[in-house]
Amino acid sequence: MTSQRSDHLRTRLVRYAELRPCRNAFIDSRTPGSERKENFTIIGPGVAENPEQHVHISIPHGFNIGGARQPPRCVNSQHSHDTAEVFIVHSGTWAFRSGERARDGEVVLGPGDVVSLPVHMFRGFENIGDDAGFLFAALGGDDPGRVMWAPYVFEAARSYGLILLESGRLIDTTQGQTVPAGAQPMPPTTQDDVDRMTRFSTSDLEACVLRAAAMAAPQPSALTRHAAGGVEECPIVGDASAAEGVAAGKMAWAHGFHVRRMAVRPQSTIPGHIRQEEEVLLMHRGTLRVHVNGDSVDLGPGDVITVPAGVPRRYLNQTATEATAYVVRGGDRPAAPRWSE
Repeated sequence: MTSQRSDHLRTRLVRYAELRPCRNAFIDSRTPGSERKENFTIIGPGVAENPEQHVHISIPHGFNIGGARQPPRCVNSQHSHDTAEVFIVHSGTWAFRSGERARDGEVVLGPGDVVSLPVHMFRGFENIGDDAGFLFAALGGDDPGRVMWAPYVFEAARSYGLILLESGRLIDTTQGQTVPAGAQPMPPTTQDDVDRMTRFSTSDLEACVLRAAAMAAPQPSALTRHAAGGVEECPIVGDASAAEGVAAGKMAWAHGFHVRRMAVRPQSTIPGHIRQEEEVLLMHRGTLRVHVNGDSVDLGPGDVITVPAGVPRRYLNQTATEATAYVVRGGDRPAAPRWSE
């Protein structure tokens, strides 16, 4: 990897190799089957319950980017969110399951696949492959709220000395921590809470999945036209954008952000342009050079960079293999790029 004059750009770059995990971010971190997971907060505060969780980039974007790395047979327990949650599989084979006890529905995803999970639905996931796997996650809002855990998660946590407070903070009694004066434990999820949750079957979940094998650009967009045929842009999450010439993604309902897959062919360039939204690139395959305001940096698989709104950027693939990235931008109605070249 190379970079030139990238000191400023470096503050908006997170290398995969430099990700700092938290191994006890959530109340289920000692539950057998879940105790080996690593959670990452890449952009925004995320939903971690451990105040020691490292935040790589705290700049508000209108959405959060996180990650999860799990070895084979490691499970993320059933929970629900208040804002939209999208997972992009970077590596591994993953089963996503719905329902209080993970028995309502299941879909299995591999590298490059994307799933958008609705609010107020219990979901969990397991690495069912033979190697460690990594997921990128996008959550709506600058403050995505708190996690609601299935009742069994609270029951298991008590057995391993973990207490979740109403504030969302996790107390680990095995480390000598105590509940602060005046603080109250989070009331466990009740049966009434469970009954209010949305139930999704396997077919319901499948409607929320776009597989990498099915990703193709349905029509030329402003981006592909200016790249002279060297780029393919596939909408995944978000409504159609007439200004950009982009069709609706399969998951077209409002998320507060939108997601697309960008494939840049060998020796191709996306000329200089400006976006009105914060733009995050989640690098999946290959190498992509990013130029921003005179700075440049090369991205490799698993790297993340965020480019601020209103500044020129230019993307180049100077290698002999295709580069693919998943792009997350703020808002449900993106503006067209303004070309500077």
